[in-house]
Amino acid sequence: MRFLLDTHIFLWFIKGDARFSRAIKLKIQRASEIYISSASIWEAAIKIRLNKLDADLGLIVEAIDKSGFLELPITAVHAAAILSLPDIHRDPFDRILVAQAMTEPLTFLTADSLLKNYSDHVEVV
Repeated sequence: MRFLLDTHIFLWFIKGDARFSRAIKLKIQRASEIYISSASIWEAAIKIRLNKLDADLGLIVEAIDKSGFLELPITAVHAAAILSLPDIHRDPFDRILVAQAMTEPLTFLTADSLLKNYSDHVEVV
């Protein structure tokens, strides 16, 4: 199984947050590949700048490689796929992550139940 982690799931993983449940951990351990989108780094950078996230962006970036996860760049194909998404969710970061999952294809792990309405590629954990 190949997964794309939502930004908050990745941050929970890094911080050892209690919301990073045993069920999520088992899914990740059994996966063949885990991806972190460059959109998640972009989102974290904005939230750090706005004081909505207390984190070291350098450590977040390093955590991708240290965890054995793979970086998923945003491509033109990913960006174009947003056009086909209905207006279920307004957050541009969530929309690009869903588009990436659908075009790769990957299973997108998120805690945001609203995103499930986009595709079978979205799994709420």
